[in-house]
Amino acid sequence: MLSGLLLVLLPLLLGYLVPVPHAGVMAAINRGVNATIYVILLLMGVSLAGLDDLARQLSRMGGQALLLFALLSACNLTALAWLARRPHVRLDPARTVAGAPTSKLAALAGSLALVAVVVAGVLAGLAAAALGGGAALFAGAERLAEWVLYLLLALIGCQLRNSGMPLRQILLNRHGLAIAATLAGSSLVGGLLAAPLLALAWNEGLALAAGFGWYSLSGILIGDGLGARLGGVAFFNDLLRELAAFVLIPLTIRRHAPLAIGYGGATAMDFTLPVIQQHGGVACVPVAVVSGFLLSLLSPPLILFFLSL
Repeated sequence: MLSGLLLVLLPLLLGYLVPVPHAGVMAAINRGVNATIYVILLLMGVSLAGLDDLARQLSRMGGQALLLFALLSACNLTALAWLARRPHVRLDPARTVAGAPTSKLAALAGSLALVAVVVAGVLAGLAAAALGGGAALFAGAERLAEWVLYLLLALIGCQLRNSGMPLRQILLNRHGLAIAATLAGSSLVGGLLAAPLLALAWNEGLALAAGFGWYSLSGILIGDGLGARLGGVAFFNDLLRELAAFVLIPLTIRRHAPLAIGYGGATAMDFTLPVIQQHGGVACVPVAVVSGFLLSLLSPPLILFFLSL
């Protein structure tokens, strides 16, 4: 299993080593990431359609996702509320992140579009099974998803390297570091608590918890390591976090900025950033970007590490 971890981490590391000075190339890489995410989620839906007794499996998956979401949210909110009571966070004005959704509606539509792609994959798989070609399609979908995953990780590594976030700025932003560490630590505690309740091994619970809200990647990695059903659990758990963040951020950011920013998890640097900026002001942007960046950087290696144990 360790060799599998290294095999999957290799494209991420190789991508991180590639500087991209040309804006047009970087735009193409960003489009490539979006395209590969849609392809893999479509293939994940096809794999879900291949599960025996699909209705029962989907019902179980939904119940597990809700339970995991509730436990992780309780741990996250408790820890972030404690952090928010620490000495006041000093925030300095900074720029926004280019390409982030410009409204809550646009961000929400993007989330729902990914769900629609998974549903389309399920329907395609069921249609193929009804026509007698299900077995070949399910096997081919799993093989293709693995290779597209390697491409996605390489592109994500390149994105992280060329995100415009200097290492010095990350290391010196102690508030973003504190929020990311609190969210990550409390999530892992929640994953340990959830594992026995979900009838999972402790490392599987930790892997599910290490998505930190990055639903488009956590579902893919978990599905590749633990199967389509648990991949669906990871996907919907992290998707619920983002949807809840859209409601929670406007209600809490004025008085409890670390809680609001932290609960967005890895999405604080992109999808939930417009909501953070709109309701918390431009001073919240650098903290949110650093926190989201660190959690995005931590999530894939942590998931793969826990799956390798």
